[in-house]
Amino acid sequence: MASLPIAARSTPRAVRSVLQRQAISDVAITRTGKPIIRVQGGRSSLGGHTATVFGATGQLGRYIVNRLARAGCTVVIPYREEMAKRHLKVTGDLGKVVFMEYDLRNTESIEASVRHSDVVYNLVGRQYPTKNFTLEDVHVEGTERIAEAVAKYDVDRFIHVSSYNADPSSVSEFFSTKGRAEHVARSIFPETTIVRPAPMFGFEDNLLLKLASVLNLFTANNMQERYWPVHAIDVGQALEIMLYDDTTAAQTYELYGPKNYSTAEIAELVDQEIYKKRRHVNVPKAILKPIAGLLNKVLWWPIMSADEVEREFHDQVIDPTAKTFKDLGITPAEIADFTYHYLQGFRSSSYYDLPPATEKEKREERKYLHVLDDQ
Repeated sequence: MASLPIAARSTPRAVRSVLQRQAISDVAITRTGKPIIRVQGGRSSLGGHTATVFGATGQLGRYIVNRLARAGCTVVIPYREEMAKRHLKVTGDLGKVVFMEYDLRNTESIEASVRHSDVVYNLVGRQYPTKNFTLEDVHVEGTERIAEAVAKYDVDRFIHVSSYNADPSSVSEFFSTKGRAEHVARSIFPETTIVRPAPMFGFEDNLLLKLASVLNLFTANNMQERYWPVHAIDVGQALEIMLYDDTTAAQTYELYGPKNYSTAEIAELVDQEIYKKRRHVNVPKAILKPIAGLLNKVLWWPIMSADEVEREFHDQVIDPTAKTFKDLGITPAEIADFTYHYLQGFRSSSYYDLPPATEKEKREERKYLHVLDDQ
């Protein structure tokens, strides 16, 4: 590894001035000898990193883009839909967030998105198949094209976001294609960092918001599948740390929360928070799965797919050989501490500004009501 003075002499004058002010812990040298400056405050015009984030318009995308752009990185965002990327324009200073239209089946557009980058994140994923893309198209073939582009331009880092329970032999098509994608990525680019997040909760999640919706009516397993829900913000922080730490290359990380829940237990937390009782009707798998598969083919908007029904029967399994949040110095958040934050909008106006009452507050309220009755 090159010494700090040598690395400083090889950088532009503007970056050298930042080096003089940064602590040693804020400076990293990549495997190709490029210095990366981690800027903690102020405007982000002196960041030394260029990152491409595929799938940035999804749930996890905004958290990692925001963290990278705020730290001074130039972030390249490949996109398919013009309207889906609008919220990402303000995540960084002018010129720090660069948009490039691409197609997952167009190799040239993928290569154009990564050729100038030091790190590439692959967040592309689908919960259900569509008429244009199967899960195989998105997870396996899409990952293969991105990994080949990364290898072609010798990008320093490739961070591939997979899924919990990713396993090529899984009965679930989602889990099996995610598992095969991991093997494809590693076979093309051996230094790939694989990240397997548990079901995530946050502002755009498919967990808390789904359970709070009146449309989430049917289940096939009485919502008994178990997992460790993880905060999307914690996953975004972990992805940022991986950028600056080259020791995370070629490693596999399982990112999950501190407590194990069933979906039914989380639904109870949701009902308590929104002051409503959402009904969930259990339908046998043999009936609900084919119906969901038919609805997924007929309707253009996401309702429920056959594979989502299948996944209800798969508990989260932790790979004991994988690294975790602890190896990154992160303490994951507990979902029960954030239900009010994310579900407040589902309350009626009568309860909108009221946080859940504590046991002490409930006792005081009963005393007050008792006094009024006596009067």
